[in-house]
Amino acid sequence: MEVINALGRRKNAVARIFLKDGNGKITVNKKDYKTYFPIPTLQYVINQPLEIAESLTKYDIQANIDGGGVTGQAEALKLAIARALCKINPEHRPPLKAKGLLRRDPRMVERKKPGQKKARKRFQFSKR
Repeated sequence: MEVINALGRRKNAVARIFLKDGNGKITVNKKDYKTYFPIPTLQYVINQPLEIAESLTKYDIQANIDGGGVTGQAEALKLAIARALCKINPEHRPPLKAKGLLRRDPRMVERKKPGQKKARKRFQFSKR
């Protein structure tokens, strides 16, 4: 099998992955994913598409992630893995789509408006 590459995005994070046959090793920015994402919930998020496709130990994944925070990076990696699994086997698409793993989350940070403290918070109003 040749190397499959895919792209995933979330907020400002971009994950580019290279998926090939192997034994389930996931490398993120030349580190093991468990050291890069030490929080168990983020590790669960990354493994979600692999568990649904029942291929936790079938493929090796090498990922380059840039931008955003740790949560955005983990979600971007999840989307990239799901897209790569669909490229390998189109039969994985319906269960992944049913769980919502093939949808790019469009939510972004709302910009700060002029004359306000933050995006929605305003300066304190003084009547007198």
